[in-house]
Amino acid sequence: MTVETLPANQPPTFYRGAGRIAGFRTVPAAPDRPEDWVGSVTSRFGLAPAGLSTLADGRVLAEAVAADPGWWLGPGRTDTGVLVKLLDAGQRLPLHAHPDRRFATAHLASPYGKTEAWVIVSARPGAYVHLGFARDVEAAELAGWVAGQRTQDMLAATNRVPVAAGDAILCPAGLPHAIGDGILLVEVQEPTDFSVLLEYEDFGLADGHLGLGYDLALQCVDRRAWSPARLESLRGGDRLLPAAADEFFAASRLRGGDRVPRGFGVLVVVAGQGRLRGADDDRAVRRGDTLLVPYAAGELALDGPVEAIRLSAAP
Repeated sequence: MTVETLPANQPPTFYRGAGRIAGFRTVPAAPDRPEDWVGSVTSRFGLAPAGLSTLADGRVLAEAVAADPGWWLGPGRTDTGVLVKLLDAGQRLPLHAHPDRRFATAHLASPYGKTEAWVIVSARPGAYVHLGFARDVEAAELAGWVAGQRTQDMLAATNRVPVAAGDAILCPAGLPHAIGDGILLVEVQEPTDFSVLLEYEDFGLADGHLGLGYDLALQCVDRRAWSPARLESLRGGDRLLPAAADEFFAASRLRGGDRVPRGFGVLVVVAGQGRLRGADDDRAVRRGDTLLVPYAAGELALDGPVEAIRLSAAP
């Protein structure tokens, strides 16, 4: 078989989970670790090798891909171009933003920024995310909030957006955001770990400026007002994600009877059970499985009463 069911890969982080990943996964997972980095060739910022996925045979995925990119990625590709996570918000996450590609190239020696998107797997009643500022915020005002760690002022200036299971939302680089508590989601993003934390003190951290200093780091934050109409454009409508996501990654919802296109990607099974079949693969799959699909697997098909999210780099 070419498709691999992945073990949990849960690097330590600074916020609390609530055991939802362990409850969701079909393999053993730490109940107190709030993130599972799926098929990851990306390490935690400043903490390598934490975050890197290991295959069942003990190889580090990043090393396996580098050794045989054609088998894993297909013709013309040299990196996976994507990072997938399971994220369990046991508490509200800090308000933060991510640099875009231009800022990351100029200041972080990376061709990738960190545009991301969320597919909500489960959410408590009344769950929400903070997404973008509801009014224009001056640079000096934002700098003052961050320097004084004035969390309530920052949060009061954001949009509070309700979410429920099945929702999918694009979060462009630069947009300030915070995931509220009580949410389990699948996150797809560019393959970096760049976060500029606007609040950090209440999470036991000394700062969150990526070593750049806040005078520079805050330049990556989108301080413009996001109206309800602009926020609605971050949802996909008939698609899982809006067309604005296509530059960064691909995400689709698949059900029994659907084809899985050829190419490197990750499948997260979010409901039901069934089978995943291809020329060299025939395996049972069920809710909580995370599957790594190499280019060499060819076209696959899902059978049975099953639903999965397929996540991959931009075509």
